Amino acid sequence: MPTRPLGRTGVNVSLVGLGGFHIAKPKDEQESIRLVRFAIDHGINFLDNCWDYNEGRSEELMGKALQDGYRQRAFLMTKLDGRTRAVAEAQLEQSLRRLRTDVIDLVQMHEIIRMSDPEQIYGPGGAMEALVAAKKAGKIRFIGFTGHKDPDIHLAMLQMAERQGVPLDTVQMPLNVMDPHYRSFEKKVLPVLTERGIGVLGMKPFASGEIMKTGAVSATDCLHYPMSLPTSVVITGCDTMGVLKQALRAAYTFQPLGSERVSAILARTAALGATGKHEQFKTTERFDGTTKNPHWLTTAKV
Repeated sequence: MPTRPLGRTGVNVSLVGLGGFHIAKPKDEQESIRLVRFAIDHGINFLDNCWDYNEGRSEELMGKALQDGYRQRAFLMTKLDGRTRAVAEAQLEQSLRRLRTDVIDLVQMHEIIRMSDPEQIYGPGGAMEALVAAKKAGKIRFIGFTGHKDPDIHLAMLQMAERQGVPLDTVQMPLNVMDPHYRSFEKKVLPVLTERGIGVLGMKPFASGEIMKTGAVSATDCLHYPMSLPTSVVITGCDTMGVLKQALRAAYTFQPLGSERVSAILARTAALGATGKHEQFKTTERFDGTTKNPHWLTTAKV
């Protein structure tokens, strides 16, 4: 399994990361545990999760899977929705219990999808106070944020972090073969992150399955494209052993795409990607969990 530096953290993470949402999809709990452990046994050390995924079940399943020595072999990340210090603190304590760990390697503010989010999180009594305090207390190691809506919102969050003097260790964002053509995180945010030494967490390489429906590119292309960018890790959801093995194969066989190959992929996806039709997380509220469940921002109840 190839590994890469996670920005300036001094930590190396696996080229591919295991998404946390999809591990709760199998009906059999033991199958979910098997997926997590198979991933770790085959070189994946970056594990993604979130306080709200599947009403907390994703964290609970991952916590069970990380027993018997697996926790020590994993770089564990989760996300919080709470926008105030009190709510973020309560959600963090829940995540620690569910994940059955005393320390979470990386905690990220989740769904930075509104222009009001940076001010709320960094303002007096905001959630960032909870993360900074938790880091000082040794409950978390690193701090970041994630979002999927608009690169300008990501830039606003980065500007706020710089103004407030609270350095971010990671940023998570969509990076895929459609992204360069519409509200591009690759074009607008990626250069800023690489310049500042912030770890780049690529997500939605398949745009929640929409890219494969077009027939424009192969599954391997979908993974190798963001892997060819200056990403630290490319996170992908795996709900079956077959999908997980496909992701592992893509990582094992990865060679950076040449300029001609990249040009060919972008030419095939240009018209398809021009309106954001196949990246519905940018253009609709379908994937906005905190929009559908606004109480996640203000309470510690999923």
